[in-house]
Amino acid sequence: MIYLDNSATTRPFDSVIEKTVSCMRDAYFNASAAYKPAVDVDREIRACRKLIAAQLGAKEDEVYFTAGGTESDNLAILGYAETLRRPANFVCSAIEHPAVLDTIRRVEKLGHTVRELPIDSRGRVDLAAAEQMIDENTALVACMQVSNETGAIQPVAQLAALARRKNPDVRVFVDGVQGFMRVPMHMGKMGVDMYALSGHKIHGPKGIGALIVKKGIRLMPQTTGGGQEKNLRSGTYNSAGILALGEAVREMTARQEQIAAMRGLKECLWTRLSALEGVRVNGPLPQEKDSAPHILSLSFDGVRGEVMRNALESAGILVSTGSACASHKQKVSATLKAMGLTAEQADGTIRVSLGLYNMMEEMEETAAQMEKMFALLARYRRR
Repeated sequence: MIYLDNSATTRPFDSVIEKTVSCMRDAYFNASAAYKPAVDVDREIRACRKLIAAQLGAKEDEVYFTAGGTESDNLAILGYAETLRRPANFVCSAIEHPAVLDTIRRVEKLGHTVRELPIDSRGRVDLAAAEQMIDENTALVACMQVSNETGAIQPVAQLAALARRKNPDVRVFVDGVQGFMRVPMHMGKMGVDMYALSGHKIHGPKGIGALIVKKGIRLMPQTTGGGQEKNLRSGTYNSAGILALGEAVREMTARQEQIAAMRGLKECLWTRLSALEGVRVNGPLPQEKDSAPHILSLSFDGVRGEVMRNALESAGILVSTGSACASHKQKVSATLKAMGLTAEQADGTIRVSLGLYNMMEEMEETAAQMEKMFALLARYRRR
C-alpha cells in the first residue's frame, strides 16, 4: 500500500507509539497530583511545552494543550470574541478549514460581523482585497498557514502587518495544523498572536493539540472545571497524548533534512504528470517558494476525482478528493471554487499529501498508475 493522504492523518512514529504505551503503563499518574510520580509527569509535560514553544519563537507559559486543532481554533476565536465589550468585525480567508470558518461565523450571534477575504487563482489571500476589508474596527484576523487542499503557503506576515497598520490592537490568529514543523513559523517575527496545531498531522497521536497564546491576550475559557491550563482549558491532562506529542516534535526536529526532501518527491510526481495533456496543478507549482513541501492538488480533465481516487485505491494507492473533514459531504470545494475553477474542474480534483514515510519509488509507481488510470478513464469522458 502507498499512503498519500497525510494531510488527513499521519502514521505515528514508532517512538511516539512507544512513548504512548510507556506513559499509559508506567506514567499514568494525574499530573495535577502532589506526590512524586505525578510531579515527574508534570515535569515532562513542561518539557513538552518548551519543545513546542521553541519551534514557534514563543514562551513555555504561552502553550496551552487541547484535544486537537479543532478545539484550539474554537478556543482562539470564540474565546477572544467573548472578551469584547462592543461589536467588531472578524476577518478570515475564504478558504479556512471548517473548524475556523464555521466557528468564526458563530461570532455573529454575539453581535459581531464577519468578512471573508477572497483568494487569487494560486490559492493565496488577496492582499489588495484585505487592504479594503480590514479596518480600525477589525478585532481579529484569521488565516491558515498552509492550505489543507492546495498546499499554498499564505502571506501571514504581510497580512498581519497590514492588519496592524489598520488597527494596532487587532489580534492575528493562524491555524497552523498543516504548517507546523513543515513550514517555518516564528510568531513574534511574523506578527502572530495565536497559533493552533495538531499532533496527528506530524506523526503524533490523535486527540492532542495545542493553542499558543501570546502573553497579555485574554480569552474566555470554553471548557470549565478543575482549572487546568491556568483556568483556560479545564480537564485532567492527557499525559500520554502530551508526552507523545512532545516525542513527535523531537522526531520532526531531528528529521528536518527529510522534511525538506519531501519537496523533491512532490516535484518528481508532478514532473512525470506535467507531460500529460489535461492534468494540472491547483495552487503554486511544487518548485515555487509559496508551495508547502507536502501537498499537491491535481485536476484531471474529464475524469471525476472520486473515480480517480477509487481507481488508484484498487492499485493500492490511497489519496483523497480534498479535505478529509468534508469528503463525505459531496459538494464542490469552496477553496477550488474561490480559486476560479469550474464545478467540473473541481470535481475532477484529487489531493496527494506526503509524509515522512513516503519514498521516491512510491512517487514513480504513483505517477505510472495515474498515467495509466487517466488514459483509461478519459475514454469515458463526460458529455
